[in-house]
Amino acid sequence: MENYTPINNLVYIGIGSNIGQRADNILTAIEKIDTDKNCTVEQVSSVYETKPFGVTEQGNFLNAVIKIKTMYSPAELFVCLKQIEKDLGRQTNVKWGPREIDLDILFYNNLIYTDENITIPHKGIAERDFVLVPLCEIDPASVHPVFGTAVSEINLPGSGSNIIHKITTELPDKWTKKNIIRKLSTSPLKV
Repeated sequence: MENYTPINNLVYIGIGSNIGQRADNILTAIEKIDTDKNCTVEQVSSVYETKPFGVTEQGNFLNAVIKIKTMYSPAELFVCLKQIEKDLGRQTNVKWGPREIDLDILFYNNLIYTDENITIPHKGIAERDFVLVPLCEIDPASVHPVFGTAVSEINLPGSGSNIIHKITTELPDKWTKKNIIRKLSTSPLKV
């Protein structure tokens, strides 16, 4: 597999939740990724409240993007992320439907890859402001391997914004539930 090495693979992961304690679901997912011996969370974007995409008759989401380094191959990382989703109670399987947690591999190095489970880069990046905005916040110069352009230069289609507002500024280097919940609790939004 091209662009895969067993150490220090740079990966961006999109995170979303609109069921239950959304902020706690996101924080727990980030903690589970960071405590996995084959992953290290390098950076966490702000958290955004967003309108649902696709199926609009459901609750609003909280969304963020994280940058990690991993020793996993793309397939191994996919399995790891799906296990975290399961551990956090994800049971919904409706495309674009409500979910306790959603973890999507956005970029994996500069890999272009598709199999029966995953497509890398994620095919929805250029259509979703709730992915593109937090991704640009972390690394605006990151190049989309299919488009060959920096993510900060990708123009969203004119379908309108899903982002309602930013909830937090960038999170601390080593986040704790106490610090995150304190930041989120200052928002008028029930998280």
